[in-house]
Amino acid sequence: MDRVLEAILRSFIRHGTLRLTTANGNLLEFGDGTGEPVVVRFTTLAAELAVLLDPELAVGEAYMDGTLVVEQGSIADFLELTVGNISALPRNRWTKVVELFRWAGRSALQWNTLWRARRNASYHYDIDYQIYRLFLDGDMQYSCAYFEHENYDLESAQSAKRRHISAKLFLDKPRLRVLDIGSGWGGLGLHLARHHAASVVGINLSEEQVSIAQRRAAKEHLSCEFRVQDYRKVSEEFDRIVSVGMFEHVGKAYYDVFFENCYRMLRDDGVMLLHTVGRWDGPSDTNPWVWKYIFPGGYAPALSELTIAIERSKFIITDVEVLRLHYAHTLHAWRVAFDAQKSEVYRFFAKESKLIERFGSADRFIRMWDYYLAGFEQFFKYYGLTVFQVQLTKRIDRLPITRAYMYDASREIRHPNSLQAAE
Repeated sequence: MDRVLEAILRSFIRHGTLRLTTANGNLLEFGDGTGEPVVVRFTTLAAELAVLLDPELAVGEAYMDGTLVVEQGSIADFLELTVGNISALPRNRWTKVVELFRWAGRSALQWNTLWRARRNASYHYDIDYQIYRLFLDGDMQYSCAYFEHENYDLESAQSAKRRHISAKLFLDKPRLRVLDIGSGWGGLGLHLARHHAASVVGINLSEEQVSIAQRRAAKEHLSCEFRVQDYRKVSEEFDRIVSVGMFEHVGKAYYDVFFENCYRMLRDDGVMLLHTVGRWDGPSDTNPWVWKYIFPGGYAPALSELTIAIERSKFIITDVEVLRLHYAHTLHAWRVAFDAQKSEVYRFFAKESKLIERFGSADRFIRMWDYYLAGFEQFFKYYGLTVFQVQLTKRIDRLPITRAYMYDASREIRHPNSLQAAE
């Protein structure tokens, strides 16, 4: 087994330095000897075999379980080295076979019915929100920030994201009625009400997020209504629709349903802005570890998958922007912040038995979150993930014919808000 593992790793680890100790105690070295070495060790033969059979799933599981140990460097260093090298390789016949079986196994699970969509949202977002507060910005923006300048910190970049999205919504008059699909902890909706005098309805499937958003709106006496509601159950009409970081949970089988419902809810002179994780390298299945442990039912669409559904809905695409490395920068900031707050995670686990029941231990949860944040950072740097912002209307003449209005509006408001101040 060690010889097979060595042959596979030597076939693609060509840059950097990786030293691996197998479960049998053999020390193997890969790469060209450059950079700081990353040193890892398997503690069981079972973990080593699992990684050979299905590395995309088993590497993360072995790290979570402590059967793949990083002895020098960090899990982020290990993933940057491996993902960076893998990204330069074409898919081989074996990986295509594995992807085919995964697609067949998940095809039914892509049917995000009302019940399944609610369950999937609760799985990730109804963890104790204080854990999210450890690494997010003060406004609890859990989506890609917008780094207008390289020296931006996370707070500044998330504030810029809110302004950037607001500008694309073309909020040219007060009291516009805005639907926020997937409203999170309410930050974007509160921003629209606070700075643009919009009347916002935020819908979300996470009860905990909605409860916090409702408290924030009530404290500021803002015109925001937050509901636990599925987009398919909304009957009103709106002047604007915005959706940030929610479309990844819709499911491929429901793309037409999503855009048809948005078309139905948007008034004829309305504007919609969709902000979603996507793929720049064409359609591809969700990483199996991410699917199992982080975002069950999640799928990042290629632009080709988005546009065909949009065209069928009769929406007109009026603007597309690709935020290439912004999410990698965002994830890096989250990872650094989470790493600095790990002692707080132990404190949460010590007092919350339900966290132990679900994740096993604080150590296992920390390793899972480390792998998630570090892995996604590398995927956005090397492995096909990006963020699309797609602006939609029903009328071709609804918006100015240049982007100048976006930049002008974005410059008007530059004051970040904060969850701490709102609660």
